[in-house]
Order: sequence, then structure tokens, then C-alpha cells
Amino acid sequence: MSLSHEAVATAEFPVAETEASQGLPSYVVGQDGQGRWIALESHGLGGGYFRSREAAFHYAVSQTGRRAGAVRLSAEPLRIAL
Repeated sequence: MSLSHEAVATAEFPVAETEASQGLPSYVVGQDGQGRWIALESHGLGGGYFRSREAAFHYAVSQTGRRAGAVRLSAEPLRIAL
């Protein structure tokens, strides 16, 4: 499964990009075009659809070890490419 976060400019997430280059996972949480909540991992190795924003954040925060700045909210639609 290939994960992507189209329309989310990496320039908006400089901390996440730096952490990703160091091998530390970070996540982007947002909605797809149909309003479903998604959490996407920076390396494309994790993520999925969730019932609510809270559930998506809970998953992302737990996967990043509660690291400050590791989870970002996207204002742009996200997409999971299968």
C-alpha cells in the first residue's frame, strides 16, 4: 500500500521533514475529499482511515511516542493511494 499526502506542501512541515530525514516517524492528520479522517506516516509505512479526528490523532500520537511536533493537522485534503 502506498501512502501519499498530495496537496500537503512539505514546506509547511519543516520539522516533520527534518525528523523524517533522520528516520523518525511523523504523521499528517486530515480529511480526504469525502470527509473521512486519515493519518499518514511521513515514510509511507503507516496510516489509515479513522472514525474521527480524535481517533486519527490518538493513533498518530501513539505511533510517534508522543514526540512534540511529530503530528501535524493538514488544511488540505489527504489521499491514500492503494
